[in-house]
Amino acid sequence: MKLIVGLGNPGKKYFNTKHNVGFIVLDQWAQSHGEAFNQSKFDGEYFETMVNGEKVMFLEPQTYMNLSGESVIQVMNYYHLTPEDVLIVYDDMDMVPGKIRLRLKGSAGGHNGMKNIIQHTKTQNVQRLKVGIGRPEPYHTVVDHVLTPFPKKDQEAMLDGVEQAIDAIDYWLSGETFENTMNQFN
Repeated sequence: MKLIVGLGNPGKKYFNTKHNVGFIVLDQWAQSHGEAFNQSKFDGEYFETMVNGEKVMFLEPQTYMNLSGESVIQVMNYYHLTPEDVLIVYDDMDMVPGKIRLRLKGSAGGHNGMKNIIQHTKTQNVQRLKVGIGRPEPYHTVVDHVLTPFPKKDQEAMLDGVEQAIDAIDYWLSGETFENTMNQFN
């Protein structure tokens, strides 16, 4: 079994904000594959599907970003998953809007949702797919930047980035190793 987690904040207030790019990627994956988030458990909304004969759960924690690890660890414990079974999809300010990067492991890089997941799983060896959202303008705070929608100038790049992220997820789920997926998409 694999677990794919999109990070974001619940509620209409945060819908389509930069910090919710993990939710956006998973929502678009679901829509393009005829799926829908139709179950609630583990402090999250999720659906389960079969891909190439393997069960896959797509999870959007509803704990708010900074407590995402609480939801993730519940699923990992319930299904006895290892970090190699998990992929976390989230935003990265240190990359230009729409660029994606897959990593096998590493620090949270200042991302509080990822930091909480590392705390709960007790390892930095958590696979991740980061989607660039760019740095804030000089007159914006980080909080203002991540909690606002994408400006028009970045929307096309973000749509491309979301599509690339979906392609990377599909590639990994096709049976490829995560290392091969990284080589293909980084």
